[in-house]
Amino acid sequence: MAERIPVVIVAGFLGAGKTTLLNGLLHNNRGTRIGVVVNDFGAVNIDAMLVAGQVDAMVSVGSGCVCCAVDVAELDELFARLTDPRAGIDVIVVEASGLAEPRNLVRMVVGSENPRIRYGGLLEVVDAAEFATTREQHPELTSHLRLADLVVLNKVDRLDEGIAARLRSEITTITEGVPVYATTLGRIDPGLLFDPRHRDTPRIGEQLSLDELLHDYHGADTDGEHRHLHDDYTSTVFTTATGLHPRRLVEFLENPPPGVFRAKGFVSFAVPGTGRYVVHLVGRAISMEPARRSRTGDTELVLIGTGLDTDAIHERLRRTVHTGPEPLEEQEMLGVRRYVPAESTV
Repeated sequence: MAERIPVVIVAGFLGAGKTTLLNGLLHNNRGTRIGVVVNDFGAVNIDAMLVAGQVDAMVSVGSGCVCCAVDVAELDELFARLTDPRAGIDVIVVEASGLAEPRNLVRMVVGSENPRIRYGGLLEVVDAAEFATTREQHPELTSHLRLADLVVLNKVDRLDEGIAARLRSEITTITEGVPVYATTLGRIDPGLLFDPRHRDTPRIGEQLSLDELLHDYHGADTDGEHRHLHDDYTSTVFTTATGLHPRRLVEFLENPPPGVFRAKGFVSFAVPGTGRYVVHLVGRAISMEPARRSRTGDTELVLIGTGLDTDAIHERLRRTVHTGPEPLEEQEMLGVRRYVPAESTV
């Protein structure tokens, strides 16, 4: 079974910069085929016009808010078109209307019966300069922020540096630790959200090496353009040939170290017969699936974020390694299986 296509939801109130962020993803990705569901609330689908011609497959919903669809199968029909193997789509981005309810969109994606997709996380885009006003006009913003897997604090260039830092701290407090990514013009590296594809290399879950995992973070830039973003990020790699304790790894992923936006790679557990798993973490969204094939049985995990304390991260990950003389019982995998789609098989 091929790796499922992640569905990333981009939400935020009107004017926050969702379409700008989407256009940036479409312009800056290299080799990745992105399918987009543009959810524009209104008769004239302005947003669809802005992204037309830049995306591999687009389904435009111009008659209303997709999150209000009564029949979940309606959204599944859209996903079916985008996940057709002939389309070769690598990731689906749902740009929610400024009036959309993120909770319903997440529920629809998680509840989808399409076996080729997985939930890839909710991004809540926030206008830094208008945060106080938006929160006053839309008190539900607080609940939206707490639901998000990653908050994109946009337009920070409009604020004094000290004010921007305090706002970021305030939002982090509201979200109880959900990562907050500060940027301008909606710029965010695609690699923080999904795995950019390289058509001449295998897909993750098949024969992906550690070098290939790191390619997008330390490789040469093909056009010579400096890939600088407002919120600089770094990466660190953890490897071990010893099986991990499943429960401890789940605890690590559910409460990742400060600054970690993204984690991905392979993990092997100290439970006989479980094989190797592909792990994805975007903000607070976790996904695990049995790997189809891999070169080794080692754990190879890449973590990306800002202000990372690599020593502390590696120390926490070392604690997830099972050091006991006896292998672990099968029941220790229960926590892992919460994040594995029911249809997945090794």
